[in-house]
Amino acid sequence: MAIKNIGILTSGGDSPGMNAAIRAVVRTGLHYGMEVFGIHRGYQGMIEGDITKMKTTDVSNIIQRGGTILKTARSKEFMTDEGMAKAYAQLQQHGIDGLVLIGGDGTFRGAVNFFEKYTIPAVGLPGTIDKDLSGTDFTIGFDTAVNTAVEAIDKIRDTAEAHDRLFIVEVMGRDAGYIALNSGIACGAEDILIPEMVTDIEHVLCRIDRDERRKKTVHILVVAEGDDFGGGAKVTQTIKDRFPKLDVRMCVLGHIQRGGSPTYADRVLASRLGHAAVTALQEGNTQVMAGVMNDQVVFTPFNKVIKGTSPISPDMLDMIRVLAS
Repeated sequence: MAIKNIGILTSGGDSPGMNAAIRAVVRTGLHYGMEVFGIHRGYQGMIEGDITKMKTTDVSNIIQRGGTILKTARSKEFMTDEGMAKAYAQLQQHGIDGLVLIGGDGTFRGAVNFFEKYTIPAVGLPGTIDKDLSGTDFTIGFDTAVNTAVEAIDKIRDTAEAHDRLFIVEVMGRDAGYIALNSGIACGAEDILIPEMVTDIEHVLCRIDRDERRKKTVHILVVAEGDDFGGGAKVTQTIKDRFPKLDVRMCVLGHIQRGGSPTYADRVLASRLGHAAVTALQEGNTQVMAGVMNDQVVFTPFNKVIKGTSPISPDMLDMIRVLAS
């Protein structure tokens, strides 16, 4: 049965490029004669019927904007049977017979639970700065987040050098260290601490001591917030305790990594995947996430996406050790 009405939502944490994806879905759907409905505030908006029909002009001049015009939210109510029943009733009331879901792991977990109870075709788009989903080489927002972190770390190095300071820079990444890894390598960080590696804090301290002995006065550590030692605050305090004479500072980049105008790479990725999602719905390829691997659009079932991870390659981990020496 041909899909006539598509609903689109953004869920979970926002990421730069979500608006570009919304634009692509709306205009592709309208191009093929479908009606497209924007579901505001993610699954919570679906429950409450916060749904509006979208026109091509609704997505004009948004491709360069960060955030999401549809807003986003996390919904505990959607995790209940009652919440899912309300959401499905709203979809039926609006005649929505296909969904495009933009978000991360939590978004797709919610989708799997929902589709176990209610049959409605859906395609997901990987919208998360963490790049922690299997089934795609890149996620929408990752490139922008890394570039934001790189720009900030470069500026921090300038002031660190001016004052002979040691800086710990904490970046986002509760479960995945891709932002820390890539921004740290790009900025020449002396150490990079990520969840995928067990942190040997004594090794870090010995390296700092060695650098002090050879009069290296600038030291930048990039730490993912999910580092197993305890994140930037604990690393900073441990270094201060061991080296009380060092001028040690910490900078938490925080949510600036989620905002800002998306890079060209994120705009192109989002546009490409948004177009592919609508095409997949037309062709009956559903309950899948659209991604790009080896520069080709691929589709991975939701249940594989939420069970898998995107492991960091061993050569990248080895490179950290070599280049930071």
